[in-house]
Amino acid sequence: MPYSRIDATQLNVFSLAERKSFIRIEEERILPTDPPPDAGAMKSPIAQLAERIRQARKRKAAVVLTYGAHLIKNGAGPLVNALIEKGFVTHVATHGAGMIHDWEFAFKGVSSESVRDNARVGRFGAWEETGRAINLSALCAAAEGIGLGEGIGRFIEEDGVTLPEPALLEEQISRAPADPLTGARADLLAAMRQFKLRAGRHELRHEHKQHSVLACAYRHKVPMTIHLGIGYDIFVNHPMFHGGALGRTSGTDARVMAAGMLELSGGVYLSIGSAIMSPQVFEKAFSAANNVLAQKKRPFIQGHQIAIVDMQSDGGWDWSQGEPPKESPAYYLRFCKSFHRLSDDVRYFCCDNRVFLANLVADLLHV
Repeated sequence: MPYSRIDATQLNVFSLAERKSFIRIEEERILPTDPPPDAGAMKSPIAQLAERIRQARKRKAAVVLTYGAHLIKNGAGPLVNALIEKGFVTHVATHGAGMIHDWEFAFKGVSSESVRDNARVGRFGAWEETGRAINLSALCAAAEGIGLGEGIGRFIEEDGVTLPEPALLEEQISRAPADPLTGARADLLAAMRQFKLRAGRHELRHEHKQHSVLACAYRHKVPMTIHLGIGYDIFVNHPMFHGGALGRTSGTDARVMAAGMLELSGGVYLSIGSAIMSPQVFEKAFSAANNVLAQKKRPFIQGHQIAIVDMQSDGGWDWSQGEPPKESPAYYLRFCKSFHRLSDDVRYFCCDNRVFLANLVADLLHV
């Protein structure tokens, strides 16, 4: 049955200059040289975690940092960048909102809008620059077979993207119709024709790229993966939205994430402010990595520590006693349950993510 659907070409979009943005990165940013706020009772556990990370990196074990969008909205991007630059993390991951705020801050130094006000008048997420940059980056990245995090990071770091000649895409498609990249090349070709995108360089200056985690990871060749839910994010409200390209590139990132788990034994997995995406992605990537390790006759992932950071309670359950019964509300806390199922060493930090990360970076850098 053919269900009705919105024609995306009929969606109006508006310049970011028209939007009332609530956060300015120059005002919110937290630099690694800033004195860290008082961590209170968390000071000692954070110091212990810092030492665990140092030891993990000394033995070349993985340290994976996964975070939700509020870490970026709270101005902590420069703190993540310090961990990347100093080699303390081997893999960084977030979801679509984390990517959006990162890109908007890099582009014009502002982000965040009123859902209540803008959705009521059909303007929530309908921003030309954000939607075009992310969808165009995804189309190009998919045609090259790279992930979304790498594609957006490159777009920011290099201030734009280069589109291939249509004749080259046509030749590649006709010469190798069964090539794994053929579908993505056809999508890019169709988008170029539909939206009258010329071949060659498309420049877009990112005035505040020094704050971008995506750009920093790309620059330092640290895998940065984006784990999307189709329809979750504002770039769906742009005429150029392409679920195929976004799905392909985020799918590539899922495989990159699993590869990042292969060296997690004796390492650390940090999950900051992500109650759903991080545990869900982790358990699948963890299992996929163990599947590969079994075939290579290598030991399964073991001896890793998981550090969870969130402001909500852990359900009041003593997780050291095992999983709560299904009758307990704590059973449904995915950000606790999934991680406790997959490590014997889980530390929960009920803490503001800015306080946590600023103190962790200070400990690691000896600020």
